[in-house]
Amino acid sequence: MKESLRELILAALAELRAQALLPDGATPTFVVERTRNREHGDFASNVAMTLAKAAGRKPRELAEAIAGILAGDPRIARVEVAGPGFVNVFLADEAIHGEIRHIRAAGATYGRNAGGGGRKLQIEFVSANPTGPLHVGHGRGAAVGDSLARILAANGWAVTREFYYNDAGAQIHNLALSVQARCKGIEPEHVGWPADGYRGEYIRDVARDYLAGATVQADGHDVTAAGDADDLDAIRRFAVTWLRREQDLDLRAFGVAFDVYFLESSLYADGKVEETVRSLVAAGHTYEQDGALWLRTTDFGDDKDRVMRKSEGGYTYFVPDVAYHRNKWQRGFERVINEQGADHHSTVTRVRAGLQALDVGIPKGWPEYVLHQMVTVMRGGEEVKLSKRTGNYVTVRDLIDEVGRDATRYFLVARKTDSQLVFDIDLARAQTNDNPVYYIQYAHARVCSVQRQLAERGLVADLEAGYAALDRLDSEHERVLMGELTRYPEIVEAAAAQLDPQLVAQYLRDLAAAFHAYYNAHQFIVDEAALRHARIALADAARQVLANGLDLLGVSAPETM
Repeated sequence: MKESLRELILAALAELRAQALLPDGATPTFVVERTRNREHGDFASNVAMTLAKAAGRKPRELAEAIAGILAGDPRIARVEVAGPGFVNVFLADEAIHGEIRHIRAAGATYGRNAGGGGRKLQIEFVSANPTGPLHVGHGRGAAVGDSLARILAANGWAVTREFYYNDAGAQIHNLALSVQARCKGIEPEHVGWPADGYRGEYIRDVARDYLAGATVQADGHDVTAAGDADDLDAIRRFAVTWLRREQDLDLRAFGVAFDVYFLESSLYADGKVEETVRSLVAAGHTYEQDGALWLRTTDFGDDKDRVMRKSEGGYTYFVPDVAYHRNKWQRGFERVINEQGADHHSTVTRVRAGLQALDVGIPKGWPEYVLHQMVTVMRGGEEVKLSKRTGNYVTVRDLIDEVGRDATRYFLVARKTDSQLVFDIDLARAQTNDNPVYYIQYAHARVCSVQRQLAERGLVADLEAGYAALDRLDSEHERVLMGELTRYPEIVEAAAAQLDPQLVAQYLRDLAAAFHAYYNAHQFIVDEAALRHARIALADAARQVLANGLDLLGVSAPETM
C-alpha cells in the first residue's frame, strides 16, 4: 500500500507539471511513512516540503495542490495538510479491504517482492572453526544468517548460503594434538597435555572413534580413521571431518542448510592464496620492509599498512581472507554479506582494503558485514558461562534440547544484532504470554481452533463470502488488525534494506497482540452468517501473515498448542 501511494503522489506531481504548476524535472526525494497516530491519517508524506524550493512555492500551498489531486482517487477517503506542509492521507475502507483480499489471493507469497531482480547474492554465516560443537554464539549467527537469507530471497534476490571452514592454521593443529593426546591416554590435567589443547569431553569421543577405525562423512566425503596414534596428519583429517559432521547435525537440528561449504585449505591447495599475492604485487600496492611483504592498505582507508608475508615466512591470516573474497567476486556475486561475531570487526577494513588493492573493479564497501554481539545465557536468574577452552559451554544443541528449535531461533533474532542478547532459558520454556514466540504461535493456533469449532458445530467457513463482506467489520479492533496486516510487505522490505530480521520478529509480536485483542473482544461464531464469514476471513488473513512471517525466521506455525 505504501508503494501504491507513492505512485499516486508521483502521478499527482506529473499532473502538476502538465498544468505548468511545477517545473519539468522537479521530482524530489521524498518519503511516505505510516503515521504514529491514526488521527493524522494512515500515511504522511513530506513531498511538498522537499519540492517547494524547486517549485518556487510555499510548502503548504504546494501541499494543498497535491492533496486536491490525491483526493480524487477512489482509494483515498480524504487528504489533509498539516503543520509546515505534510500531506496526510486517509485511505478509503475499500482500499484496505482490497489489500486484505490480496493476502488471500497471494497466500504464502504475500509480502514478497521482486526488488532484487533475481540478482546473485551470497550470505556467509556461522563459518565456525571445526574444533568443537557449535556454541550459542554460533547459534545466533545461524539464526540471523538463515533469517536474512530467507528475507533477502523474499525480496527477489537469488541467494546462496555459504559456510567457510577454517580448516587450516594453528587451531586445527591444536585440535589434532588434543585428539592425539587422548588417543595416548593423556588427560588435560596430565603432564604432556598440549598447552593450547581443547579440553572438552567431545575430544575423548573423537579419539575413541579414531582408535576404533570409524568412518565419518561430511559434505558427501567419507574419511576412515587410520587408528594410528602417531599419525598426526591422519588424526587431523579424521578430527576435522568428525567435528564437521557434528556441526552439520547441530545445524540440521536447527533447520539451517547451506548451498556451499568452502574449505580454507582449498585456497592453498588450489594456489589461490599465491595467485592473490601475485596480483596484489602486480597492482603495485605492496612493498618489502624488514624482510616482510607489506600491503599498503592505508591507501584504501586502513589506519596502518598490513603485513602479508611475515619475515620468518608464512602469510598473515587476512591474506587467505582476501583470496577467499576474491573467489567470491569471481563467482559473480553482486552482493556478498558476511554475518559474523563482533570480534571480527577489525577484519572489515583490512579485507575491503585488500580487495580494493586488487584493482579489479570491486566496489567500495564490498562485502557487506552484519556483526552480532555476544549472547549471555541465563537460567534461574544466574548466568550459564560459555567457555570453549574448558568444555563448559552451552551448545546450540543444548538450547534446542531444552527449549525447542522454534524458541531458540526466535529468541536469537529478537534483538538487533549490534545489541548484546540475554537468552533466558526459563522464559523461552514458559507457555505464557510473556514468552513472545509462544504468544505469536498461539495467535496462529487460535485461528485454526476457530475453524475446527465451526466444523464441530456443523458450520462451514465460507472464506469467499467473508472476504467479500469485509465492509461489515467496522470496530476499532478490526481496523487496527487490518492496519497491522497491511504493514507486512513494508516490514519485509525494510528488514532486507536494513539487514535486520529483528524487525520481522517485533512485527509478529505486534500482529499477534492485535489479533489477541480482537479475539478477546469479539465472538467469531455468531448467528448472522455475513458477519461470521467476515470475521473468520479476517482471522484467516491474520493466520496467513503470521505463517509467512514466522517462515522468514525459520519458526513453525502450529495449528494446535
